[in-house]
Amino acid sequence: MKKLLLALITTLSLLASDKFLVLCYHDVSSKPASRDIMHINIHTFIQHLNWLQANGYHFISVNDILAAKRGEHTLPSKAVLLTFDDAYRSFYTEVYPILKTYKIPAVLAVVGSWIESKGEFLYGNRKKERSLLMNWNELKAIARDGLVEIASHSFDLHKGIVANPQGNLQPAAIYRKYDKKAQRYETDEEYRKRIAHDLNQSIQILQKRIGITPRVLVWPYGAYNKETLAIAKKLGFVMTFTLDDGYGDVHEIERIKRVLVRDYPSFADFISDVKQHKENEIERVVHVDLDYIYDPDPVQQEKNLGILLDRIKDMHITTVYLQAFADPDGDGVAQELYFPNRHLPVRADLFDRVAWQLKTRCGVRVFAWMPVSAFETPAFPAAWYVHTYDPATNRATIDKRAYKRLSIYNSNARRVIFDIYEDLAKHCYFEGILFHDDAYLSDYEDCSASALEDYKKHGLPADIVALRSDPDTLHRWADFKTDTLIAFTKEIAEHTERYRMPIELARNIYAKVIVEPTSKTWFAQDFAKFLRNYDYVAIMAMPYMEKAHDPERWLYDLVKRVQQYPEGLQKSIFELQSVDWNKKEKIASESLAKQMRLLQENGARNYGYYPDDFLHDHPRFEVVYRSFSLQRFPFGR
Repeated sequence: MKKLLLALITTLSLLASDKFLVLCYHDVSSKPASRDIMHINIHTFIQHLNWLQANGYHFISVNDILAAKRGEHTLPSKAVLLTFDDAYRSFYTEVYPILKTYKIPAVLAVVGSWIESKGEFLYGNRKKERSLLMNWNELKAIARDGLVEIASHSFDLHKGIVANPQGNLQPAAIYRKYDKKAQRYETDEEYRKRIAHDLNQSIQILQKRIGITPRVLVWPYGAYNKETLAIAKKLGFVMTFTLDDGYGDVHEIERIKRVLVRDYPSFADFISDVKQHKENEIERVVHVDLDYIYDPDPVQQEKNLGILLDRIKDMHITTVYLQAFADPDGDGVAQELYFPNRHLPVRADLFDRVAWQLKTRCGVRVFAWMPVSAFETPAFPAAWYVHTYDPATNRATIDKRAYKRLSIYNSNARRVIFDIYEDLAKHCYFEGILFHDDAYLSDYEDCSASALEDYKKHGLPADIVALRSDPDTLHRWADFKTDTLIAFTKEIAEHTERYRMPIELARNIYAKVIVEPTSKTWFAQDFAKFLRNYDYVAIMAMPYMEKAHDPERWLYDLVKRVQQYPEGLQKSIFELQSVDWNKKEKIASESLAKQMRLLQENGARNYGYYPDDFLHDHPRFEVVYRSFSLQRFPFGR
């Protein structure tokens, strides 16, 4: 027993040594404080170094990480790597002498076009004086010394490009360039060539000017995707750095996470980030229908967007679930989309515009709210859709009372869905996906030919009557469908991450599955499995939709049920309703605020509501704000 315990401790210590912290600095100098939140005073930086050393952190280099990856040695406990982006001259005059004195290695990321520029360079959409940056001779001297790893920060990708018809400027490395004159996006081939050409230019300029071939790439704005990672690898980069939160890992050096060091309000905030002690992250979510923003008149459409942005900014929330599909008839089936794609009509190229404005002007995260398989167009054959068994007629048909869904067992339908999600990711900003509530299969479906064939392959009867013939077979069938739907959404995420990463996943679940566990068979949904497989589970906490006699009591019981599951309250988002669709009337804002307070008082951390009628101030801002906003007690800062 003692030997087993010792072996376990040794294994855990080895695992811990695979992790390391990476800090990302920019301009570190003794100049007076500026509006640039990336500027850190040199004395603050020295405080950081002193604290790290006093608390047992060990400074490491790129070589240390590569050696650990090769298995030549392990990293020390509490390993930390310092990185400095943009090659500010302050690094050479103020930071570098300190690093040399204490023999602290670092990474310095260079934007080739900026160093080559004369007079001024463009930082985002602002011009800065070229004198703020190092020159080639200074970079060459640092490269010769060997303490600091000179990395590429691209040649000219550290900028925004026009990424949609409305003219939003978005990170050049991961967005398709939009040509307003030709009214088209660059093709996949044009995009890949542009990225490869730029990164190759960055290599060549560093070879020419300072005589080194960079092996490390730091992504501008931390923006990357699977395509850019593949291009970087092909060009010989062995390590790239992002701005994803978390620790670096010697087994994932193709995209290393970093902590962005900014002009913190307090030294305690720096320590909290270093220790990866995040504040209790609370989610407040508003569901937004793009159908409310869309208008054939572009001027009115922009006015609608302005009203939404002002409301969301004033709300002080965390997240918007933004509808990416058009659903004016409210049937939950996508016949048109709000982004360019290969299969469905585009109602308007609008999603990216709204999502980017929400991020940049309101500071919220945006999840693309999308169907899993409820896509419809006359071009799709009937055989591609989910079929429902009718015991009265003994026939399989497309049920007009349910969501019209493509069958995830049909290879053609699967390809279409993957294409749609890939196109969303190519053209639009978002940080996560909310999978719509169309992702269910009743205990009478799917009985399409492709589904029955798949059941047979996995040891189940290929006959709907036989599948329902006894409780054990019915439960095995329901479990299989539950697992298949989960696996399919994970495949969707893989296709999406080719162009947009990292992304978080949230999935809608019907409250009845939690309140009445036997109903898992009716929906092919399982709350425990959802908690294990998704970042968030969006519970449709909608008592009026469920025709609850006592809505508050129903919500109370739901929270208590959720509380019984490991991480139930931490990963659940309770989605309230602001409209009673059964009665076709709005729910009083006071009632919604009361429900929010009930959720919070009984331990629910995360909640939101749907829909938000921002054009008519429903729910009323002044009523729900106190119960909803994170700026209110006890969250206000």
